[in-house]
Amino acid sequence: MSEHIRNNLKRLLAPRHLAFIGGRSMARALKRCAEGGYQGQMWLINPQHDSLEGVPCVRSVDALPCGPDAVFIATHREQTLVSVAELAAKGAGGAICYASGFAETGAHGHALQEQLLAAAGDMAVLGPNCYGVLDYLHSCALWPVAHGGKTVERGVAVLTQSGNFAYNLSMSDRSLPVAYMASVGNQAQVGIAELMDVLLDEPRVTAIGLHLEGLKNVPGFARAAHKALQKGIPIIALKTGVSQIGAELALSHTSSLAGSDALYDSLFNRLGVIRVSGPVSFVETLKAAACGNLPAGNRLMALACSGGDAGLIADYAETNALCLQPLQQNQQHALAKILPSYANLVNPLDFTTAIWGDRDALDTMLDSALCTEADAAMLVLDYPAEATGERKECDLLLELYCAALKRHGKTGFVTSAFPELLPASARERLHALGVPALQGVEDGLAAWGRIAGYQRNRHALLALGESARVPLCPQALTGEGQVLDEW
Repeated sequence: MSEHIRNNLKRLLAPRHLAFIGGRSMARALKRCAEGGYQGQMWLINPQHDSLEGVPCVRSVDALPCGPDAVFIATHREQTLVSVAELAAKGAGGAICYASGFAETGAHGHALQEQLLAAAGDMAVLGPNCYGVLDYLHSCALWPVAHGGKTVERGVAVLTQSGNFAYNLSMSDRSLPVAYMASVGNQAQVGIAELMDVLLDEPRVTAIGLHLEGLKNVPGFARAAHKALQKGIPIIALKTGVSQIGAELALSHTSSLAGSDALYDSLFNRLGVIRVSGPVSFVETLKAAACGNLPAGNRLMALACSGGDAGLIADYAETNALCLQPLQQNQQHALAKILPSYANLVNPLDFTTAIWGDRDALDTMLDSALCTEADAAMLVLDYPAEATGERKECDLLLELYCAALKRHGKTGFVTSAFPELLPASARERLHALGVPALQGVEDGLAAWGRIAGYQRNRHALLALGESARVPLCPQALTGEGQVLDEW
């Protein structure tokens, strides 16, 4: 990627003004940006109408007052080529090409894609055959349909080769704070590696999630992943195309070669990329990293108000290489003063329901438990149904737990035994306080184990320095060469 294209990609990802080229769907896309709080100038370009859906139309790219920073093109592929050339001449920053029918369809489509790149010149191009970008840092949705996200102050960036995966993720009821969601399509010019490189310069991006069919620029990906490792920004990858049928689908979907799964595993291991196996582990691991307060190691202080939950914690912690250090004597003495005699003073700590709803006793219990050298703390808490009227005690415990984490300078998270029993109101409140809200104790501890392991692996990989990635990024040879034959 040239420096000119890189600078234009930065414009696309932090746009001062937007343009939409197309019909009624683009009028609706523009209105969604306005309703979502976008403050910059916006134009709808359509040569045949004065207005659509109440939005005034500009008749041509040439009639715009300036080259817009970001443009969504929703026209057929031949008109897309024309629009890209006009936008490049106008000095636009970047264009998202929604149309399909390019390299993913065969030789003729591949030739059209080459024409598209030639027309773009130094203008950044995302796609073709992609849904675009949801930019929740700037309240900007360069996107052809509705979406379920909202403006955030910071969060993760998700890059995917499936527009529908991105659409569904934006609608999911998991409270994942998303800063950017990008569907990359055919990656004709700007792809996974190029987006990673630029997004890693945005300090409000706390982790990067990749939903991959295949990588087109392995050296570029290696450089970006190494950059992420240096910055301490976790990369979480969900790689599809593992099966033979899956690999064939990847080729027909976005013209991606899925490649050997063992090779991808080796690549990810060398670069500190966390690989997950499914959408739930993808989202929960991103949530564990989203707040940016990563644990220094794998030592964990665990809290629950049930012996059953404590037993689950013990099993899943061991499975995920998380260390539950024994309580110190001073902790046990302090806890014995406030907990009933039948309380088992171990880690994980079942603090029982005897002090449930008692602010002072809970505060004392939390201070005693968090007076530890553990790298992180966790709390298992399942909310009852709202109709019971018993949620206020849960809200109190969350409030006190988060305050205690801050007092003791600890990172920590909250999870629930059952995924659906940590309600959205609690999740949003926790994320606002910088505490990950993970859904399901099994998935939650697996996610935290991955992040704790990432920290350990990161330091080991960084100790290797540039050597960890150099063989993946071949440089041009200089000097004289000698041709050898079989004789």
